[in-house]
Amino acid sequence: MTVLTLAKGLNAGLRRAMEADPRVIVMGEDVGKLGGVFRVTDGLQKDFGEDRVIDTPLAESGIIGTAIGLAMRGYRPVCEIQFDGFVYPAYDQIVSQVAKMHLRSQGKVRMPVVIRIPFGGGIGAVEHHSESPEAYFVHTPGLKVVACANPSDAYWMIQQAIASDDPIIFFEPKRRYYEKAEVDTSLSAPPYPLHKSRVVQEGTDVTLLAYGPMVRTCLDAAEAAAEEGRSLAVVDLRSLSPLDLEPVYELVRRTGRVIAVHEAPITGGLAAEIAARVMEECFYYLEAPPLRVAGYDMPYPVARAEEDYLPDLDRILDAVDRVLAY
Repeated sequence: MTVLTLAKGLNAGLRRAMEADPRVIVMGEDVGKLGGVFRVTDGLQKDFGEDRVIDTPLAESGIIGTAIGLAMRGYRPVCEIQFDGFVYPAYDQIVSQVAKMHLRSQGKVRMPVVIRIPFGGGIGAVEHHSESPEAYFVHTPGLKVVACANPSDAYWMIQQAIASDDPIIFFEPKRRYYEKAEVDTSLSAPPYPLHKSRVVQEGTDVTLLAYGPMVRTCLDAAEAAAEEGRSLAVVDLRSLSPLDLEPVYELVRRTGRVIAVHEAPITGGLAAEIAARVMEECFYYLEAPPLRVAGYDMPYPVARAEEDYLPDLDRILDAVDRVLAY
């Protein structure tokens, strides 16, 4: 076992993928000499050269457009969008080209592009540097969307995403970049499928669902609830498109109560889709309506007001109280 931060897990996963396949190219703003603003690509350009770790201009549309051409020529580009709020200039390329190329070509053209996006708040950043845009991409057929929540998943999921022939939006919780955990880098194959959710804590009273930065917050809430004699299950969704909800349905049939948590604004968020599916599949098992804990319907606020915006321990525990009161 090796102790890694989430950022170092991504770095090690990228390195392993680049060593295994010379077609893998990393590209983005400041990913080379600087090693990325969060140092996720630190040392890669030095070891693999400027032809494989490319410092691009500040032009997100150009980055993704270039990646599309490279993918059509047989490469496997990994694009870094420096901050979540910078992805919108590339949105047209992603939705109109990346997502549609495979269908447009009747399956003849693959688009093995990975687009890495640090997302979420919690770092006191300025405008455009804290966003949760995942619902835009989940709503786009042709894309697959995943979010890692811990160093082990960061290490393995980035390799699995790069190996996939499908275009993948890869969300990384920036506030968790420097949290540490043990990672088994000696395994020859990933320990878990890329598009599978995982039960990270069993429980009998309420099922909490989260992904990315909110998984740790939900685990903290479960620990606090346990002190009051409440047993909370926690599921890390991991894959946002496609969603793997079978483990969720199994838990909900046992607990009868479910709360979905994410940082993105509540309206039209992933929690709404999950609540609808849980109602469709588990209606007669529910003891209370599914609840949502999410960001408010407003842009991420300035840094000093951020903590009032983001879902936290108290808001999750309040939802637990409400769902158990039915």
